[in-house]
Amino acid sequence: MHAGEREVKSHPWCTPVQYSSVLPPSSAFPSQMTWSSVGSRSAPAGSTPRVAAGGSFGATQRACSALGFSSGGICTRGGGFTRAGAGCGDGILFANNEKATMQNLNDRLASYLDKVRLLEGDNAELECKIREWYAKVGPSCEPRDYSCYHKEIEDLQNQTNKILLNIDNNRMTADDFRVKYEAECGLRQNVDTDICNLRPVLDQLASCKTDLQLQCEALTEEMCCLKTNHEEEMSCLRKQATGDVNVEVNACPGPDLRKILEDLRCQYETLMERNRKETEQWYGLTLQVEEVNLEVVTSSQEIESSNKQVTELRRQLQALEINKENLESSLAETECRYNKYLAELQNQISCVEQRLAEIRAEMECQNQEYKTLLDVKCRLEQEIQTYHCLLEGGQHDIMYFYWLGHS
Repeated sequence: MHAGEREVKSHPWCTPVQYSSVLPPSSAFPSQMTWSSVGSRSAPAGSTPRVAAGGSFGATQRACSALGFSSGGICTRGGGFTRAGAGCGDGILFANNEKATMQNLNDRLASYLDKVRLLEGDNAELECKIREWYAKVGPSCEPRDYSCYHKEIEDLQNQTNKILLNIDNNRMTADDFRVKYEAECGLRQNVDTDICNLRPVLDQLASCKTDLQLQCEALTEEMCCLKTNHEEEMSCLRKQATGDVNVEVNACPGPDLRKILEDLRCQYETLMERNRKETEQWYGLTLQVEEVNLEVVTSSQEIESSNKQVTELRRQLQALEINKENLESSLAETECRYNKYLAELQNQISCVEQRLAEIRAEMECQNQEYKTLLDVKCRLEQEIQTYHCLLEGGQHDIMYFYWLGHS
């Protein structure tokens, strides 16, 4: 035999055969070694051959690592067969170990597939729940009917605008009344000033009236006395003129009564003219005083009516201010209530957005996990395909070894 050729001890009833694969020296290999590629038949010298399906199990080792299995269940501790020969007893032992290992792998793969189906079912259930949730509260659902709220809000806005318009109108009316009140106050002050200025004139006219009345009474009494004296003198003269006895007395001429009477008449006429003028003047002053009194009464009535109007305007202004305060408080309460309602809606929207973000994150995690599981599933399917290829190759090797043993 050449260097590197070794005799393989087979089963006692099998004929020893030699294989001619050239092997490197045993020192070139470590004491333990796993198969690295499909179809490799090399093994360290002096090791017991334990070949599963007649090929390398690097792919099997990767599958075991992916499933969390130990590499000792399928990987070998060195050794290998060639097509040149192998023992039938070792082939049977190899076949039994291979069946147990493949059964274990099949059980683990079945449990893994069950877990994948369970996760897929959970994922489908979660997707169904997400679709239902989107159908209920998501943006794709039918929009809610807020027309009744819009109508109520529009009515409240119209009422608020009307109230504000009424407040502005009342404010303008109050300003107009305030201007009129100030003008009336100015007129009242002017009338009060005129009244104060006319009071001394009124007092002076009253004193003049009293003096003129006294003078008129004195002149009336004097005129009565003069009339009485005049009548007495006239009666005496008539008696003297109509007397039957004519007495001639040589005496000095007496006073001229005609001239005296004319002088008296002139004096009385002058006095009467003066009294008439004074009386007319007094009457004119009396008329002026009456006009002033009438103006004072009229001004007093106007002032009283203005005071009543001002009082009424003040009352209306107070009522409008109270109404304004009530409307402002009602408006503030309405704004506060709607602000609270909007805050609650905003909080609900925030909660829904947060839940949506959490669901999206969970969906991303589920999707990532699903992709990972799908990738692992694809790799396992590739490994299973590789197992099938290896099993087919191992069956061919076993049949070949069995044929060689019988031959």
